[in-house]
Amino acid sequence: MTKKERALLAVEALKKEYPEAICSLDAGNEFELLIATRLSAQCTDARVNLVTPALFEKYKTLEDYANAEIEDVEALVRSCGFYRTKARDIIGMAQQIIERFDGKVPDNIEDLTSLPGVGRKTANLICGDVYGKPAVVADTHLIRISNLLGLVETKDPLKVEMQLKEILPAEESNDFCHRCVLHGRAVCIARRPDCKNCCMADFCKSSVNKL
Repeated sequence: MTKKERALLAVEALKKEYPEAICSLDAGNEFELLIATRLSAQCTDARVNLVTPALFEKYKTLEDYANAEIEDVEALVRSCGFYRTKARDIIGMAQQIIERFDGKVPDNIEDLTSLPGVGRKTANLICGDVYGKPAVVADTHLIRISNLLGLVETKDPLKVEMQLKEILPAEESNDFCHRCVLHGRAVCIARRPDCKNCCMADFCKSSVNKL
């Protein structure tokens, strides 16, 4: 079985298991999603979703964020960890989007990654979820599950992204990433994967030796 064939099986299996491929971060618009994704670095999505309501309630526009006092933003995002850097990046992102992109969140990887604190994972999420473009969000769940399945043999996020782009159907790639996150939390849990109840056990390279 080729990697592309295994990838197609994985796409279909996860689609049946998780029909709604939804992002686990709560946000009301593209800039809020950008903020939430930045806050999620080295922090759980669940924690971010507890923090963002108060942040989004206080700051409603790009201008609000651009003119915010950094100490106020720090206080609101403190429990997400690395709060000083994240607060600085949130304000900086708003300022640069206003100054360089006419107040519109960019729709491409190059422009998005030029913003403070925005890496390829965040940029791909915005491109996929906001603008409907093919995207591979190489988070820890996707990297781990793709390796277990035998789709990739690397832990490097950029290599995982590029290799999966070669074998995943473009129109399925973004949803596949969301479903891997859901599957990684529910079944294929790090250090204790439940292979017996996995919808991909029949073709997963790692599960063959465990069943």
